[in-house]
Amino acid sequence: MANIIYRFQTLWRRLFSVGYRYPAMDITLEGRRHLHLVGSIHMGTRNMKPLPAVLHERLQEADALIVEADITAGASPFSESDLCPPLALRLSEEQLQKLQRHCEELNIDLSRVDTLPAWQIALMLQAQQAQRLGLRADCGIDYQLLQAAHDQQRKVIELEGPEAQLTMLKSLPDNGLPLLEDTLQHWQTNARLLQTMVSWWLEAPPGSIGKLALPSTFSNSLNDMLMHQRNQQWCQFLRQLPPGRYVVAVGALHLYGEGNLRGLLANG
Repeated sequence: MANIIYRFQTLWRRLFSVGYRYPAMDITLEGRRHLHLVGSIHMGTRNMKPLPAVLHERLQEADALIVEADITAGASPFSESDLCPPLALRLSEEQLQKLQRHCEELNIDLSRVDTLPAWQIALMLQAQQAQRLGLRADCGIDYQLLQAAHDQQRKVIELEGPEAQLTMLKSLPDNGLPLLEDTLQHWQTNARLLQTMVSWWLEAPPGSIGKLALPSTFSNSLNDMLMHQRNQQWCQFLRQLPPGRYVVAVGALHLYGEGNLRGLLANG
């Protein structure tokens, strides 16, 4: 009987779900686990502060805030790097020319990154690109949520944590060369994608949440590792939470497209 009631409640919520003016949805899992699932953007613009009042209310009502990693807790794990062969030995001539051009545009000294792991160079380029578009880390949604949670003395739970994320990046093939290659290949697409996600917070979220077709900036293998596999792991984690109310902030792209987290949770 309880299972029938749960299925009826799930159907009712799907038919009459609350709409938010930012990318978010409410999901209730078996065992009285209530999730306010938020599509975060890790760097934001100044006018993305403060957070929407409704989101503050959801956090105040929550037993905990769940994030990918608590980025306010201590030093960055990316401060130490392994030495790699020079980029001229790792990239094609065309790729190296693209990298040189972007480094010049972003005022990055190519000689200082020449022997860094490729994944670290890719993240540096992406962060600098976001800054050039007017995005700042302290305006990111997860950062603001973490600050609010600490102010409210709300419990913070990590889905992964910085060390686990570093281990994942280090496990990428060829020290993350595919990630750097994808960053160079999809440079303009990534910029447009960032602007699109900002618009979800400043203007309106997309209507077809969970089904939206967005351009991919990853190869199939990277998309599987960085998106699909993590969504599946997070889904299992969230299903094992104690009963309660939770605000769950993950990168907005994890809520859209094939294998998205929202769909896994709803259909599991």
